[in-house]
Amino acid sequence: MGVLRLRDFRLLLGAQAVSHLGDRVVPIALAFAVLELDGSPSAVGLVLACRMLPMVATLLIGGVVADRVSRRALMVAADLVRLVTQSLIAALLIAGSAEIWMLAVLAGATGAASGFSHPAATGLLPAVVPLEELRAATGLRATALSAGEIAGPALAGVLIAVAGPGWALAVDAASYALSAVFLTLLRVPARVPRAAASFLADLREGWGVFRSLTWVWTFVLASTIGNMLWGAWSTLGPVVADRSLGGAAVWGSVLAALGAGAVIGSLLVVRARPRRPLLQAALTFGLFFPPLAALAAGAPVAVIAAAALLAGVAMTFGNALWEATLIRHVPDESLSRVSAYDWFGSLAFQPLGLAIWGPISEVIGISPALWLAAVLGLATTAWLASTPAIRNMREPVPSGA
Repeated sequence: MGVLRLRDFRLLLGAQAVSHLGDRVVPIALAFAVLELDGSPSAVGLVLACRMLPMVATLLIGGVVADRVSRRALMVAADLVRLVTQSLIAALLIAGSAEIWMLAVLAGATGAASGFSHPAATGLLPAVVPLEELRAATGLRATALSAGEIAGPALAGVLIAVAGPGWALAVDAASYALSAVFLTLLRVPARVPRAAASFLADLREGWGVFRSLTWVWTFVLASTIGNMLWGAWSTLGPVVADRSLGGAAVWGSVLAALGAGAVIGSLLVVRARPRRPLLQAALTFGLFFPPLAALAAGAPVAVIAAAALLAGVAMTFGNALWEATLIRHVPDESLSRVSAYDWFGSLAFQPLGLAIWGPISEVIGISPALWLAAVLGLATTAWLASTPAIRNMREPVPSGA
């Protein structure tokens, strides 16, 4: 594909692919590390929430900083911080010295660094890819990240079963080191200096752009709800796997099926020519919730994996359409800040989702909690797809595309 001829895109693609591979190891490794230390669903949810909450808290700051300084340098700095924090977690677990509070604190530091990296990454892509090749670039990046969705959970399951969670997290730390090397080699065109303003003024300006685009905040609100509900999968899934499906290796294979679906979705989006990209992205929401229903119903592993595969298709297809639309229609000088509000809004309640589903399951049971999340998710899908700002967003297909 033509976009791969671009050296800097290849480096950016490599950096994000390798760090994402490591990231896909983390939820499984952390969950099973906590289960070994404590054994309760609430403790799993607490540690995963501690990883997410600092990221949400730093996203808006990261968006302002990324619109002011070198986005590449900011991403390198974030990679180096995460290299240190993940190495410390790995060392503590391998040495047998870890405690729940240590995992929570270090996971929180990792999440805070990610809050600076994510808005910068969104703003960096159009700096290395021409606008006419943006859809192909987002599709290829989705394909590379989807490979991590397959390989990461599978690698995590094997490493946890053979060597323990600490070694799985050591792999994640190494992935950040390699990502930093790729980003350091990147040559990014100089940006036009933007008039200096106070931090709050920049934040308000970004909020003004975000708020003025109804299609943006509506989609982000639905993502907020959806990600909170998906916390039931992340928190209760490992517990169900540990108790009745066969443990970490089986759960890793289920998540690998989700990753396989992500590859399929990314290949589909490269060829997609949607005239209503946001409507198509909204409809993919509904495929996220059959896996929750399958877990709730006590379905066989093969059925859960098949549902996860469909969710993976939805994940990359919908996300790639959304990101391409956002980059194409938001001015570059505001892109990282609007992206930060997107990330913030989408993830704001995910820590809450990770924290609440354990206690909810302890009150009403694991299966009813999973059913509740699935039903609410399908209702959110119906609302989003019926919203005029989403249905009416049209985008002409470029000639010759």
